Amino acid sequence: MRSMKKTFNPASVRRPFGNYNHGLLVPPGASLLVTSGQLGIGLDDVVPSDITAQAELCFEAIKAILEEAEMSFADVIRISGFVTRREDFPAYMAVRDRYTLDPKPVSTLLVIGGFTRPEFLVEVEVTAAKIF
Repeated sequence: MRSMKKTFNPASVRRPFGNYNHGLLVPPGASLLVTSGQLGIGLDDVVPSDITAQAELCFEAIKAILEEAEMSFADVIRISGFVTRREDFPAYMAVRDRYTLDPKPVSTLLVIGGFTRPEFLVEVEVTAAKIF
């Protein structure tokens, strides 16, 4: 029988603010994939001006990396998102929530001062674990 990821949301800790879990336990024997941060830039080097389009490019790039590793968003255990403007939280989270699957991964979202190029508004990295 295949082992499953176990979620942790203790009653003694405030419930998550969004669609994520406070903790996930991955059983022994899982393959681990860690991605670099993905930016909102297309193959044509075009950077959309809005956060939603940039976040979609980030998650589509992650999807392609996961697929190449024979994984999916169901295998993602951690998402780290970085945005440059606090007001972009809702739009980023809406895109994130369209891609994540159950059990929801753990998630961190930070507001930062900027990226290597001023037109970048968001960067996303994930850790995934495939359970065999």
